[in-house]
Formats: sequence, structure tokens, C-alpha cells
Amino acid sequence: MQVRPGTKVTVVNQDSDAHTVTATEDKVFDTGNITGGATTTFTAPSTPGSYSYLCTLHPNMKGTLTVT
Repeated sequence: MQVRPGTKVTVVNQDSDAHTVTATEDKVFDTGNITGGATTTFTAPSTPGSYSYLCTLHPNMKGTLTVT
């Protein structure tokens, strides 16, 4: 996923299980638990770069947020 610095990012959990979107370095963003069917937002970091994230409840679920 690629966004501009400071962008509000909306996360929609389309699963029935809870999930998180948590940056793996310094937790520069962390949604906390998003219950099944819920929506939340977080603010992308203001510094450009690549930010790895994972679901802390399901660590095999990973991704990268690219801020440009």
C-alpha cells in the first residue's frame, strides 16, 4: 500500500476475527484490535519510507506501508 505522508488510512476488517495493523518498528502506527466487520483509521507517518506491519494476533499476516 502506498500513501502520502500524514494521510488518514482507513482499515476495514472484512473478516469475522479481530485483527490489528501494527508497525513492526517503534509502533509508529497501531490500530489496536479491530473487531470483525469493524472499520478504523490511523495516520500514516510523516516521514517517507517503507514501514513493515503485521497483525499482532496473527503474526503471519504482514505487509508494507510505503510513504512517499
